[in-house]
Amino acid sequence: MLKKIPKIISPELMKIMMEMGHSDVLILADVNYPAQSNAKRILRAEGIEIPELLEAILQYFPLDSFVADPVKLMRHMDTEPEPDIWETYDAIIRRHDKEKAFNEFGFIDRLPFYEESQKAYVIVQTGTTARYANIVLQKGVI
Repeated sequence: MLKKIPKIISPELMKIMMEMGHSDVLILADVNYPAQSNAKRILRAEGIEIPELLEAILQYFPLDSFVADPVKLMRHMDTEPEPDIWETYDAIIRRHDKEKAFNEFGFIDRLPFYEESQKAYVIVQTGTTARYANIVLQKGVI
């Protein structure tokens, strides 16, 4: 065990985050996301909600300040209201983004999101049931 690492971050997740380099991508996926069929590397976190995991991860994970959108979401359908969870994400990111790399979310349509996720360094499949809860984090430098 180590001090001050939240229990919600598994040893494997911490190891993977440390292995990641500048511009590598980590995806936090909701329970409905087809992670198994789209992942090079997958971690399971079925009992964990994305907002809590995002809060813990961003204590250690710098966002990429060399791109316009280091945080991306899967675009929702225009016929649906904006998902409430996005507001939660925004607050968490702004609280932890000391380098001010994050301005606003980038958006990717559903099918291109699946294609992009195949290139991700890791997908973490969570237990979050909120719709359109998938979030992409592009790693920056320290």
